Amino acid sequence: MAKTLIPFGPQHPVLPEPLHLKLVMEDEIVVEAIPALGYIHRGLEGLATRRDFNQMVYVVERVCGICSCIHAMCYCQAIEGLMGLKVPPRAQYLRVIWSELHRMHSHLLWLGLFADGFGFESLFMALWRVRERIMDINEATAGNRVIISTNIVGGVRTDINTGYLQEILRTLKTVEAELKPLYDTMMNDYTVKLRTVGKGVLTKEQAWQLGAGGPTLRGSGWAHDMRTLGYEAFHELDFEPVVETDGDAYARTKVRFREVFQSIDLVRQAIAKLPDGILAVPVKGNPTGEITTRVEQPRGELFYYVYCNGTPNPERVRIRTPTFANIPPLLAMLPGVELADVPVIVLSIDPCISCTER
Repeated sequence: MAKTLIPFGPQHPVLPEPLHLKLVMEDEIVVEAIPALGYIHRGLEGLATRRDFNQMVYVVERVCGICSCIHAMCYCQAIEGLMGLKVPPRAQYLRVIWSELHRMHSHLLWLGLFADGFGFESLFMALWRVRERIMDINEATAGNRVIISTNIVGGVRTDINTGYLQEILRTLKTVEAELKPLYDTMMNDYTVKLRTVGKGVLTKEQAWQLGAGGPTLRGSGWAHDMRTLGYEAFHELDFEPVVETDGDAYARTKVRFREVFQSIDLVRQAIAKLPDGILAVPVKGNPTGEITTRVEQPRGELFYYVYCNGTPNPERVRIRTPTFANIPPLLAMLPGVELADVPVIVLSIDPCISCTER
């Protein structure tokens, strides 16, 4: 049977990210998928040698706006480790609150886009309407909706007053109430199940061997979440990684939806335990040495390697993002599926090409 080479992306009506795949087809069946990356490479890692270690906080936030707070937190942890800085407890809890708010709005953004991929415009709008409540919290507490710039080396830049903490709790109660019927609508819908159950299966063994991360890994049965390392205030909060075992697009969707509810619970715990105290410690001198840090982004493990030589400018900043880790698993999911299923399966890993290419 003759084989056909079909380009998928970088522009596609369903795909929100400029990912380009060359699909080798036999009739309607994918035989092989070959990635082509590099469309939006910006050289952000190279800026490390031309910006001092404080300025680099703003650079890494722009690796990806959707998870900017978590990029900044991971980088700040690296510099703080090199300089021997102990972040104040209140700052640790505030970092947890803002990072979980980012996880919520990232997952809700993706869930809306996933619904849109099926043509469910009303569900897309309903999910994004809920997401707007999270964005309003970001704006009220940090002055911006997406890139909030609250993390600095040594702590956080701004505080959340007690009165607004109660407003956050009231908003989260509303978010939870609005999401429950949407969860039932999406996860029990005949069309959603038809398009996701058994589609893009990644076995437990494949997920581990190919280095998957985040919901892509946890959807295949692995309870692997960097937050269990206990960085910042996570060691004082009670939670377990969200795990599904089927390894298909439906399982990955369910993991993300359940993680939104988990993040609501984590923010509530953090607010209940939020200690008084200062927001940041003084930073003197320049960082020296090399270090690695790992945190959990909405899409999976985020890994930073930082090398500093005692000058204000880092000598090397190397970032390994979760989508970069999840592309090899994606390539293993596609062979054997029908062409019509490719957009849904690609979306199911929640690709962030801005993160991947930097």
